[in-house]
Amino acid sequence: MFSLTWLSYASYYLTRKNLSVAKKTIEQELGISRGALGWIDTGYLAAYAAGQFIFGRVADRAGARRVLVAGMVATAACSWWFGLSSRVAVMALAFGINGLVQSTGWSANVKTMTQWFGPERRGVVMGAWSTCYQVGSLVANPVCTAFLVTLGWRAAFLYPPLEVVAVALLLAAFLPRPPAGEALQTSPAQTPPPAPAPRAAGAVLRRPLLWVMGASYFFMKLIRYVLLFWLPYYMQDALAYSKALAGNLPLAFEAGGAVGSLTIGWLSDRAFRGQRLRVGLGALVGLAIALPAYGALSGRGVVANAASLAAVGFLLFGPDSLLSATAAQDLGGKSEAGTAAGVINGLGSIGAVFSGALAAWCSARFGWGALYALLGGGAALSAAILLPYALRRPA
Repeated sequence: MFSLTWLSYASYYLTRKNLSVAKKTIEQELGISRGALGWIDTGYLAAYAAGQFIFGRVADRAGARRVLVAGMVATAACSWWFGLSSRVAVMALAFGINGLVQSTGWSANVKTMTQWFGPERRGVVMGAWSTCYQVGSLVANPVCTAFLVTLGWRAAFLYPPLEVVAVALLLAAFLPRPPAGEALQTSPAQTPPPAPAPRAAGAVLRRPLLWVMGASYFFMKLIRYVLLFWLPYYMQDALAYSKALAGNLPLAFEAGGAVGSLTIGWLSDRAFRGQRLRVGLGALVGLAIALPAYGALSGRGVVANAASLAAVGFLLFGPDSLLSATAAQDLGGKSEAGTAAGVINGLGSIGAVFSGALAAWCSARFGWGALYALLGGGAALSAAILLPYALRRPA
């Protein structure tokens, strides 16, 4: 179950990151402007945000397996549609629908994980599991870049979806049914008891903490998607890197993020005794410093670029996985984890909606350094939103 759900969400990136690595080539070959490419990002992310509020609830009601299999087949179809298109309006429509069906992945997989692991080790388990979206992005970059460099940009949209369909078939055939009863919990003294699972349908939506976490996640996800969708473009445009180097160097971001998820998840269980928001707050303060530092250091050579980018990934993905997965499970419990994850990720995705237009506008008008400084301010706001709840004494 762990392996299949991990592979499921990692696979979604093969039909998400292809636009990131192909963006500069599409601009050059089809004459699509930077602003238009930013609006394609915006349409994708707006649909993705809307879908989070829908499919989290659907996963709680209809079951995760059905949602995941249908979503993975649909995102593959959208990628093929985009890769066979040349008109900007058609490409925007294809990638917008792709955003909607991609939103099936997170809440349904988080829902499945909630049914198998208890809260006393949730930080460690979900820290490890959440590497799916760092490793997925890390693998998607060189895979899509290889097709881009050898066969052209369309190949990056036509061949990677084959793996997504294969994983969907594996889920349909082999994803285990949830265990009977609650997941086992051991050593309850290690961790303060989580909020009890809401019994009435939709009760989690009335908890203020859900909306506070979603508001903080708004800024985290805006930052993450600026970097996911624009780092290869930035490295070609501002640093004059080759297509291959610009497509592969962002791997440092995901590699640092994988280490951050594991480390910060472990700390939230062991050092902070389940107080997820406190460890997340510390990482966000560090991120507010690391982002403008990256803008200053990235032009000082490949090593400085990779090292500072890995630090940004470490400090971003750690609190990202805590809020969107581990804390969502704590809050929603077994019955409404999908809803909680969907709302937090949905509010975060509203922030991501602005990432494409923000990156295109700010980089063109004020320069890339100003963009990274602005993102650092977003990290500070994310920390400030969490601060009152993070400082509360556990009940």
